[in-house]
Amino acid sequence: MLTLLIFQIPPLDWTALAWFFLCWVGYGWYTESTAHGARGLVGVSHVHRLEWARQMLRREVRMVDSSLVGNLMSSVSFYANTTIYIVAALMALWGTLDTAIRVTAELPFARETGRTLWEIKLLLLIGVFVFAYFKFTWSLRQFNLLSILIGAAPGTEVEAAEAERCAQKLALVNTLAGNEFNRGIRAYYFGLAALAWFVQPWLFLVVTAVVVTVLYRRDYASATLTALRND
Repeated sequence: MLTLLIFQIPPLDWTALAWFFLCWVGYGWYTESTAHGARGLVGVSHVHRLEWARQMLRREVRMVDSSLVGNLMSSVSFYANTTIYIVAALMALWGTLDTAIRVTAELPFARETGRTLWEIKLLLLIGVFVFAYFKFTWSLRQFNLLSILIGAAPGTEVEAAEAERCAQKLALVNTLAGNEFNRGIRAYYFGLAALAWFVQPWLFLVVTAVVVTVLYRRDYASATLTALRND
């Protein structure tokens, strides 16, 4: 069965799919596990999160900090809710697959493909957004834990060493939650690239490369990064 499936799918489609996963996994590894990756938005944001935690521990009243965490949780919750609707819509599309195949075949430059390949493309898209949903919900839970840590943080009279340990913990949980949110957003970008596969595999290759380029420019060559580094 697997051998038959392999021969049913053209080599260009296999190449495009392999390129997609190579770019997605490779870019995630580059931004999160390399020394150069730490100099991007992820690494610079952690520095500011640590400074936020230190400033919070110097404040008597921490309502502002709780409000900021609440705003972060609202953003993550919005994406989690949106993602589950997208997954539901894609599952509903499965029931009208024949109609979708006909409509897509009428698009300019679209290539006619069999139902098996269409099902694989749809499974890929569903998988991407299910992955994003798990990342958003885990990020939301971590932000919940961050709010607990803020509530349990010591007062201003604590010793400097203890305050620094607490600040490091707060910043780390904040960064871990932010990283999960970034992974979910990154999945959205690659989900848009996966849409191009429904038209042409070569377009899928090109759009995947464009997505990586856009992500790199925003993470390592954006005006936002420059502004965060200025201090």
